[in-house]
Amino acid sequence: MSLSIPRRTAAAALGLASALVLAACGNPSDGGTTEVAATKGAGTKINLSPQQHRVTTGKVDSIAAEVPERIRERGTLELVQSSGSAAPLTFYATDDKTVIGVESDIAYLVADVLGLEPHINTVSWENVFVGLDSAKYDVGFSNITVTEERKEKYDFATYREDNLGFEAKKGSGLKVTGPENVAGRTVAVQSGTNQEKLLIEWSKENEKAGREPVDIKYYQNDSDTYLALRSGRIDLYLGPNPTAAHHAATTGKTEVVGTYSGAGATLQGLIAATTKKDSGLVEPLADALNHVIDNGTYAKVLERWGLTDEAVTKSEINPPGLPRTDK
Repeated sequence: MSLSIPRRTAAAALGLASALVLAACGNPSDGGTTEVAATKGAGTKINLSPQQHRVTTGKVDSIAAEVPERIRERGTLELVQSSGSAAPLTFYATDDKTVIGVESDIAYLVADVLGLEPHINTVSWENVFVGLDSAKYDVGFSNITVTEERKEKYDFATYREDNLGFEAKKGSGLKVTGPENVAGRTVAVQSGTNQEKLLIEWSKENEKAGREPVDIKYYQNDSDTYLALRSGRIDLYLGPNPTAAHHAATTGKTEVVGTYSGAGATLQGLIAATTKKDSGLVEPLADALNHVIDNGTYAKVLERWGLTDEAVTKSEINPPGLPRTDK
């Protein structure tokens, strides 16, 4: 069972979702690095240069043989990730073209085990799923949360916990511990994400309780969102906790004022490798992930990006996901 399983209770709600701990900004003299803490008090430097020196592992013939023949014959694993910059998940190195981050590193490890050449394709968030639907891409490694709705069209092999973070302007005095704390607040969120679904659900809960709904705002990119946050046009930004904590630590202008499980109050959210349903790829993906979990290379990747607290101990295929949003 994964580390997330025992916490799939009400205790998995706000406050118990692990916060990513990050420290000082990058130092231009060392080729582009930033320092993070993989666990509290344990600092490590992140390499932001194009020369990533990624963690690698060897091919496992028995697992590679599980891959559908059409992919084995092609010899590449067509990976898809969102093109939006979201450190430390998926973003660009200092050359502004090399895709780096924890999502890429885990995808590369899986490709190693499967004996395939990884080929990363970056597209807009909605086109991640369009490309999976059309079989243009084999698998998405793009901080994709398991949801019950998505399970109708996709298969999932989990590899990380999913925790969300509410980010506010530094010194705002805000604290988010539940729906009542965002009642009447202006909150930005990315369209089509599980955090949007949760925010909509919280807004409905507030209205049912006689409180003001949430004023939900959408922006084209993170820079516009953060400009709105700094100028006071929005009160909060709800996004993945790793990116919120990374931004807060490296800019010093914002702070994380609350965290929440990506699947809601009664279920620990999980991030997963995502493939078209019944494509025949989810089993080898899960077996590859379990292999790198067991051989320790997975832990090295998470430590490298300061995400040790989001580790799982086993990749699960299609576990319970974020419940459907009430209409």
